Amino acid sequence: QVQLVESGGGLVQAGGSLRLSCAASGRTLGRYAMGWFRQAPGKEREFVVAINWSGGSTTYADSVKGRFTISRDNAKNTVYLQMNSLKPEDTAVYYCASKLHAMGLWVKPDEYDYWGQGTQVTVSS
Repeated sequence: QVQLVESGGGLVQAGGSLRLSCAASGRTLGRYAMGWFRQAPGKEREFVVAINWSGGSTTYADSVKGRFTISRDNAKNTVYLQMNSLKPEDTAVYYCASKLHAMGLWVKPDEYDYWGQGTQVTVSS
């Protein structure tokens, strides 16, 4: 079992920055692919970014490319999402997810095994 806990969400003005963290416990994070997804009210959960188990490969949704950066520290069992130049349309609940024994990058929600509880990000205009 893996437990994921997100933190770092909040209210920020457009153009501002936030850094989300996702701390894993229960099992080592090292061989898990990780991803961030988000869900706005009335919308489906959408892919934001994924990172492979080593941190050497990443893939981003077009909507966040160039503004968001994912990273991971396997020694701390933590994944980070640095969000810059935030826009009102980035407002959503952000979820981190992990996929067991995964060597690649995964972009579909149903491909992931464990999910955090989510953290709210609100960007005001």
